[in-house]
Amino acid sequence: MHNSPSSPLVLANATLPDGRRADVSLHDGHIAAVHERVTPADAPTETTGSLGDNRIELAGALLLPAFVDGHCHLDKTFLGAPWQPHTAGNTIRDRVTAELDTRRRLTAPVTERALELVHRMVEHGTGHARSHVDIDPQSRLANLHALLEVREHVRDLITLQIVAFPQSGVVTAPGVPDLLDAALREGADLVGGLDPEGFDGDVEGQLDVVFGLAERHGVGVDIHLHDPGEAGAAQLREIAARTRALGLTGRVTVSHAYCLGDVEDATFARTAAALAGAEVSILTNGPAGPMPPVLRLREAGVHVFAGSDNIRDAWWPYGTGDMLERATIIGLRSDLMTDDELHTAASLVTTEAAAALGLDRYGLRPGSRADLVAVAAGSVAEAVAAHPRRLLVTHAGRVVATDNCPVPDLPAPQPGVQRAW
Repeated sequence: MHNSPSSPLVLANATLPDGRRADVSLHDGHIAAVHERVTPADAPTETTGSLGDNRIELAGALLLPAFVDGHCHLDKTFLGAPWQPHTAGNTIRDRVTAELDTRRRLTAPVTERALELVHRMVEHGTGHARSHVDIDPQSRLANLHALLEVREHVRDLITLQIVAFPQSGVVTAPGVPDLLDAALREGADLVGGLDPEGFDGDVEGQLDVVFGLAERHGVGVDIHLHDPGEAGAAQLREIAARTRALGLTGRVTVSHAYCLGDVEDATFARTAAALAGAEVSILTNGPAGPMPPVLRLREAGVHVFAGSDNIRDAWWPYGTGDMLERATIIGLRSDLMTDDELHTAASLVTTEAAAALGLDRYGLRPGSRADLVAVAAGSVAEAVAAHPRRLLVTHAGRVVATDNCPVPDLPAPQPGVQRAW
């Protein structure tokens, strides 16, 4: 599309998440105004003459703030390369080994594959993402440099946070602490970790490195934790304690935290209280097997949000980059059925994820960034349940993707059509 962020644009007759109909005016990359409509809900209105063609009639389609993918791996995806059969084993270490073997066979560079995935994510309505990037003795900083290049290339389509991720371990992988330090100096936004006990076998040692780097560089932390049961829960409590001690409240995420789905009630309560007190967020992608119980954690005051995790890579062959689909998967796995619960599922990929990533001016209020997605549904609950099309995606007020939605340089809808979707 050819509109610029500074061009005024009206998204007319949109259904807002609370069910109201409104005309949403965009200007200078932000939401300028939200005008609630007083005309009958399904009645098309005439164009506001001063804006002329800079008006898109949504005909009641649901308008949401752009989706947020709180955890992906852009450098790992096979998209843009020939299909790769899945060969990884069942353990984390098996999968790391399989990934290293597959990486050597790939001919498509990281930048090409990551760009293919980013474009698919944007088309599905994602406007913000946090990507982990492998920092290990084999690739060193090469993948980071590739993602920094990708981030610059797509900055008008999506905002990207980058986590320096020690996929091969921290204290057991030669030189990784120094590589993580260098990655943070060269543009990574957060420092990651991986199963301090289960992979490195040294909880204190790994967390000393990770939290030491976070403190030194003034960055947040995002740790992969797959370790099950009491061992995993004990690590969560230790992460929470370090978060509070270093004043990093609100800046630490633990991704996956499978243990929260398979511990006894007393252990869960202790651990959830520690996480809530330190404002440590929990990321889930709705995996098979044990997963963090979304509603129980929220009731305990723990911030929970969602991400896609791996998308068509050595870890598993599945994934589309569609965060609304991810909300559906989490909803199904968490037995979220009522409309209120489906709203909760949607919040995991919108407002809750935005808060966890510390996004500024996110939402549907005047002054918010105009990062939006129009969905072919009449309500948030329907959007989560129905796998609807994305009709329109904007980033900083610029239309970046459409699907059969009338936009300024496409033919107008035929007279009398009540719903463009």
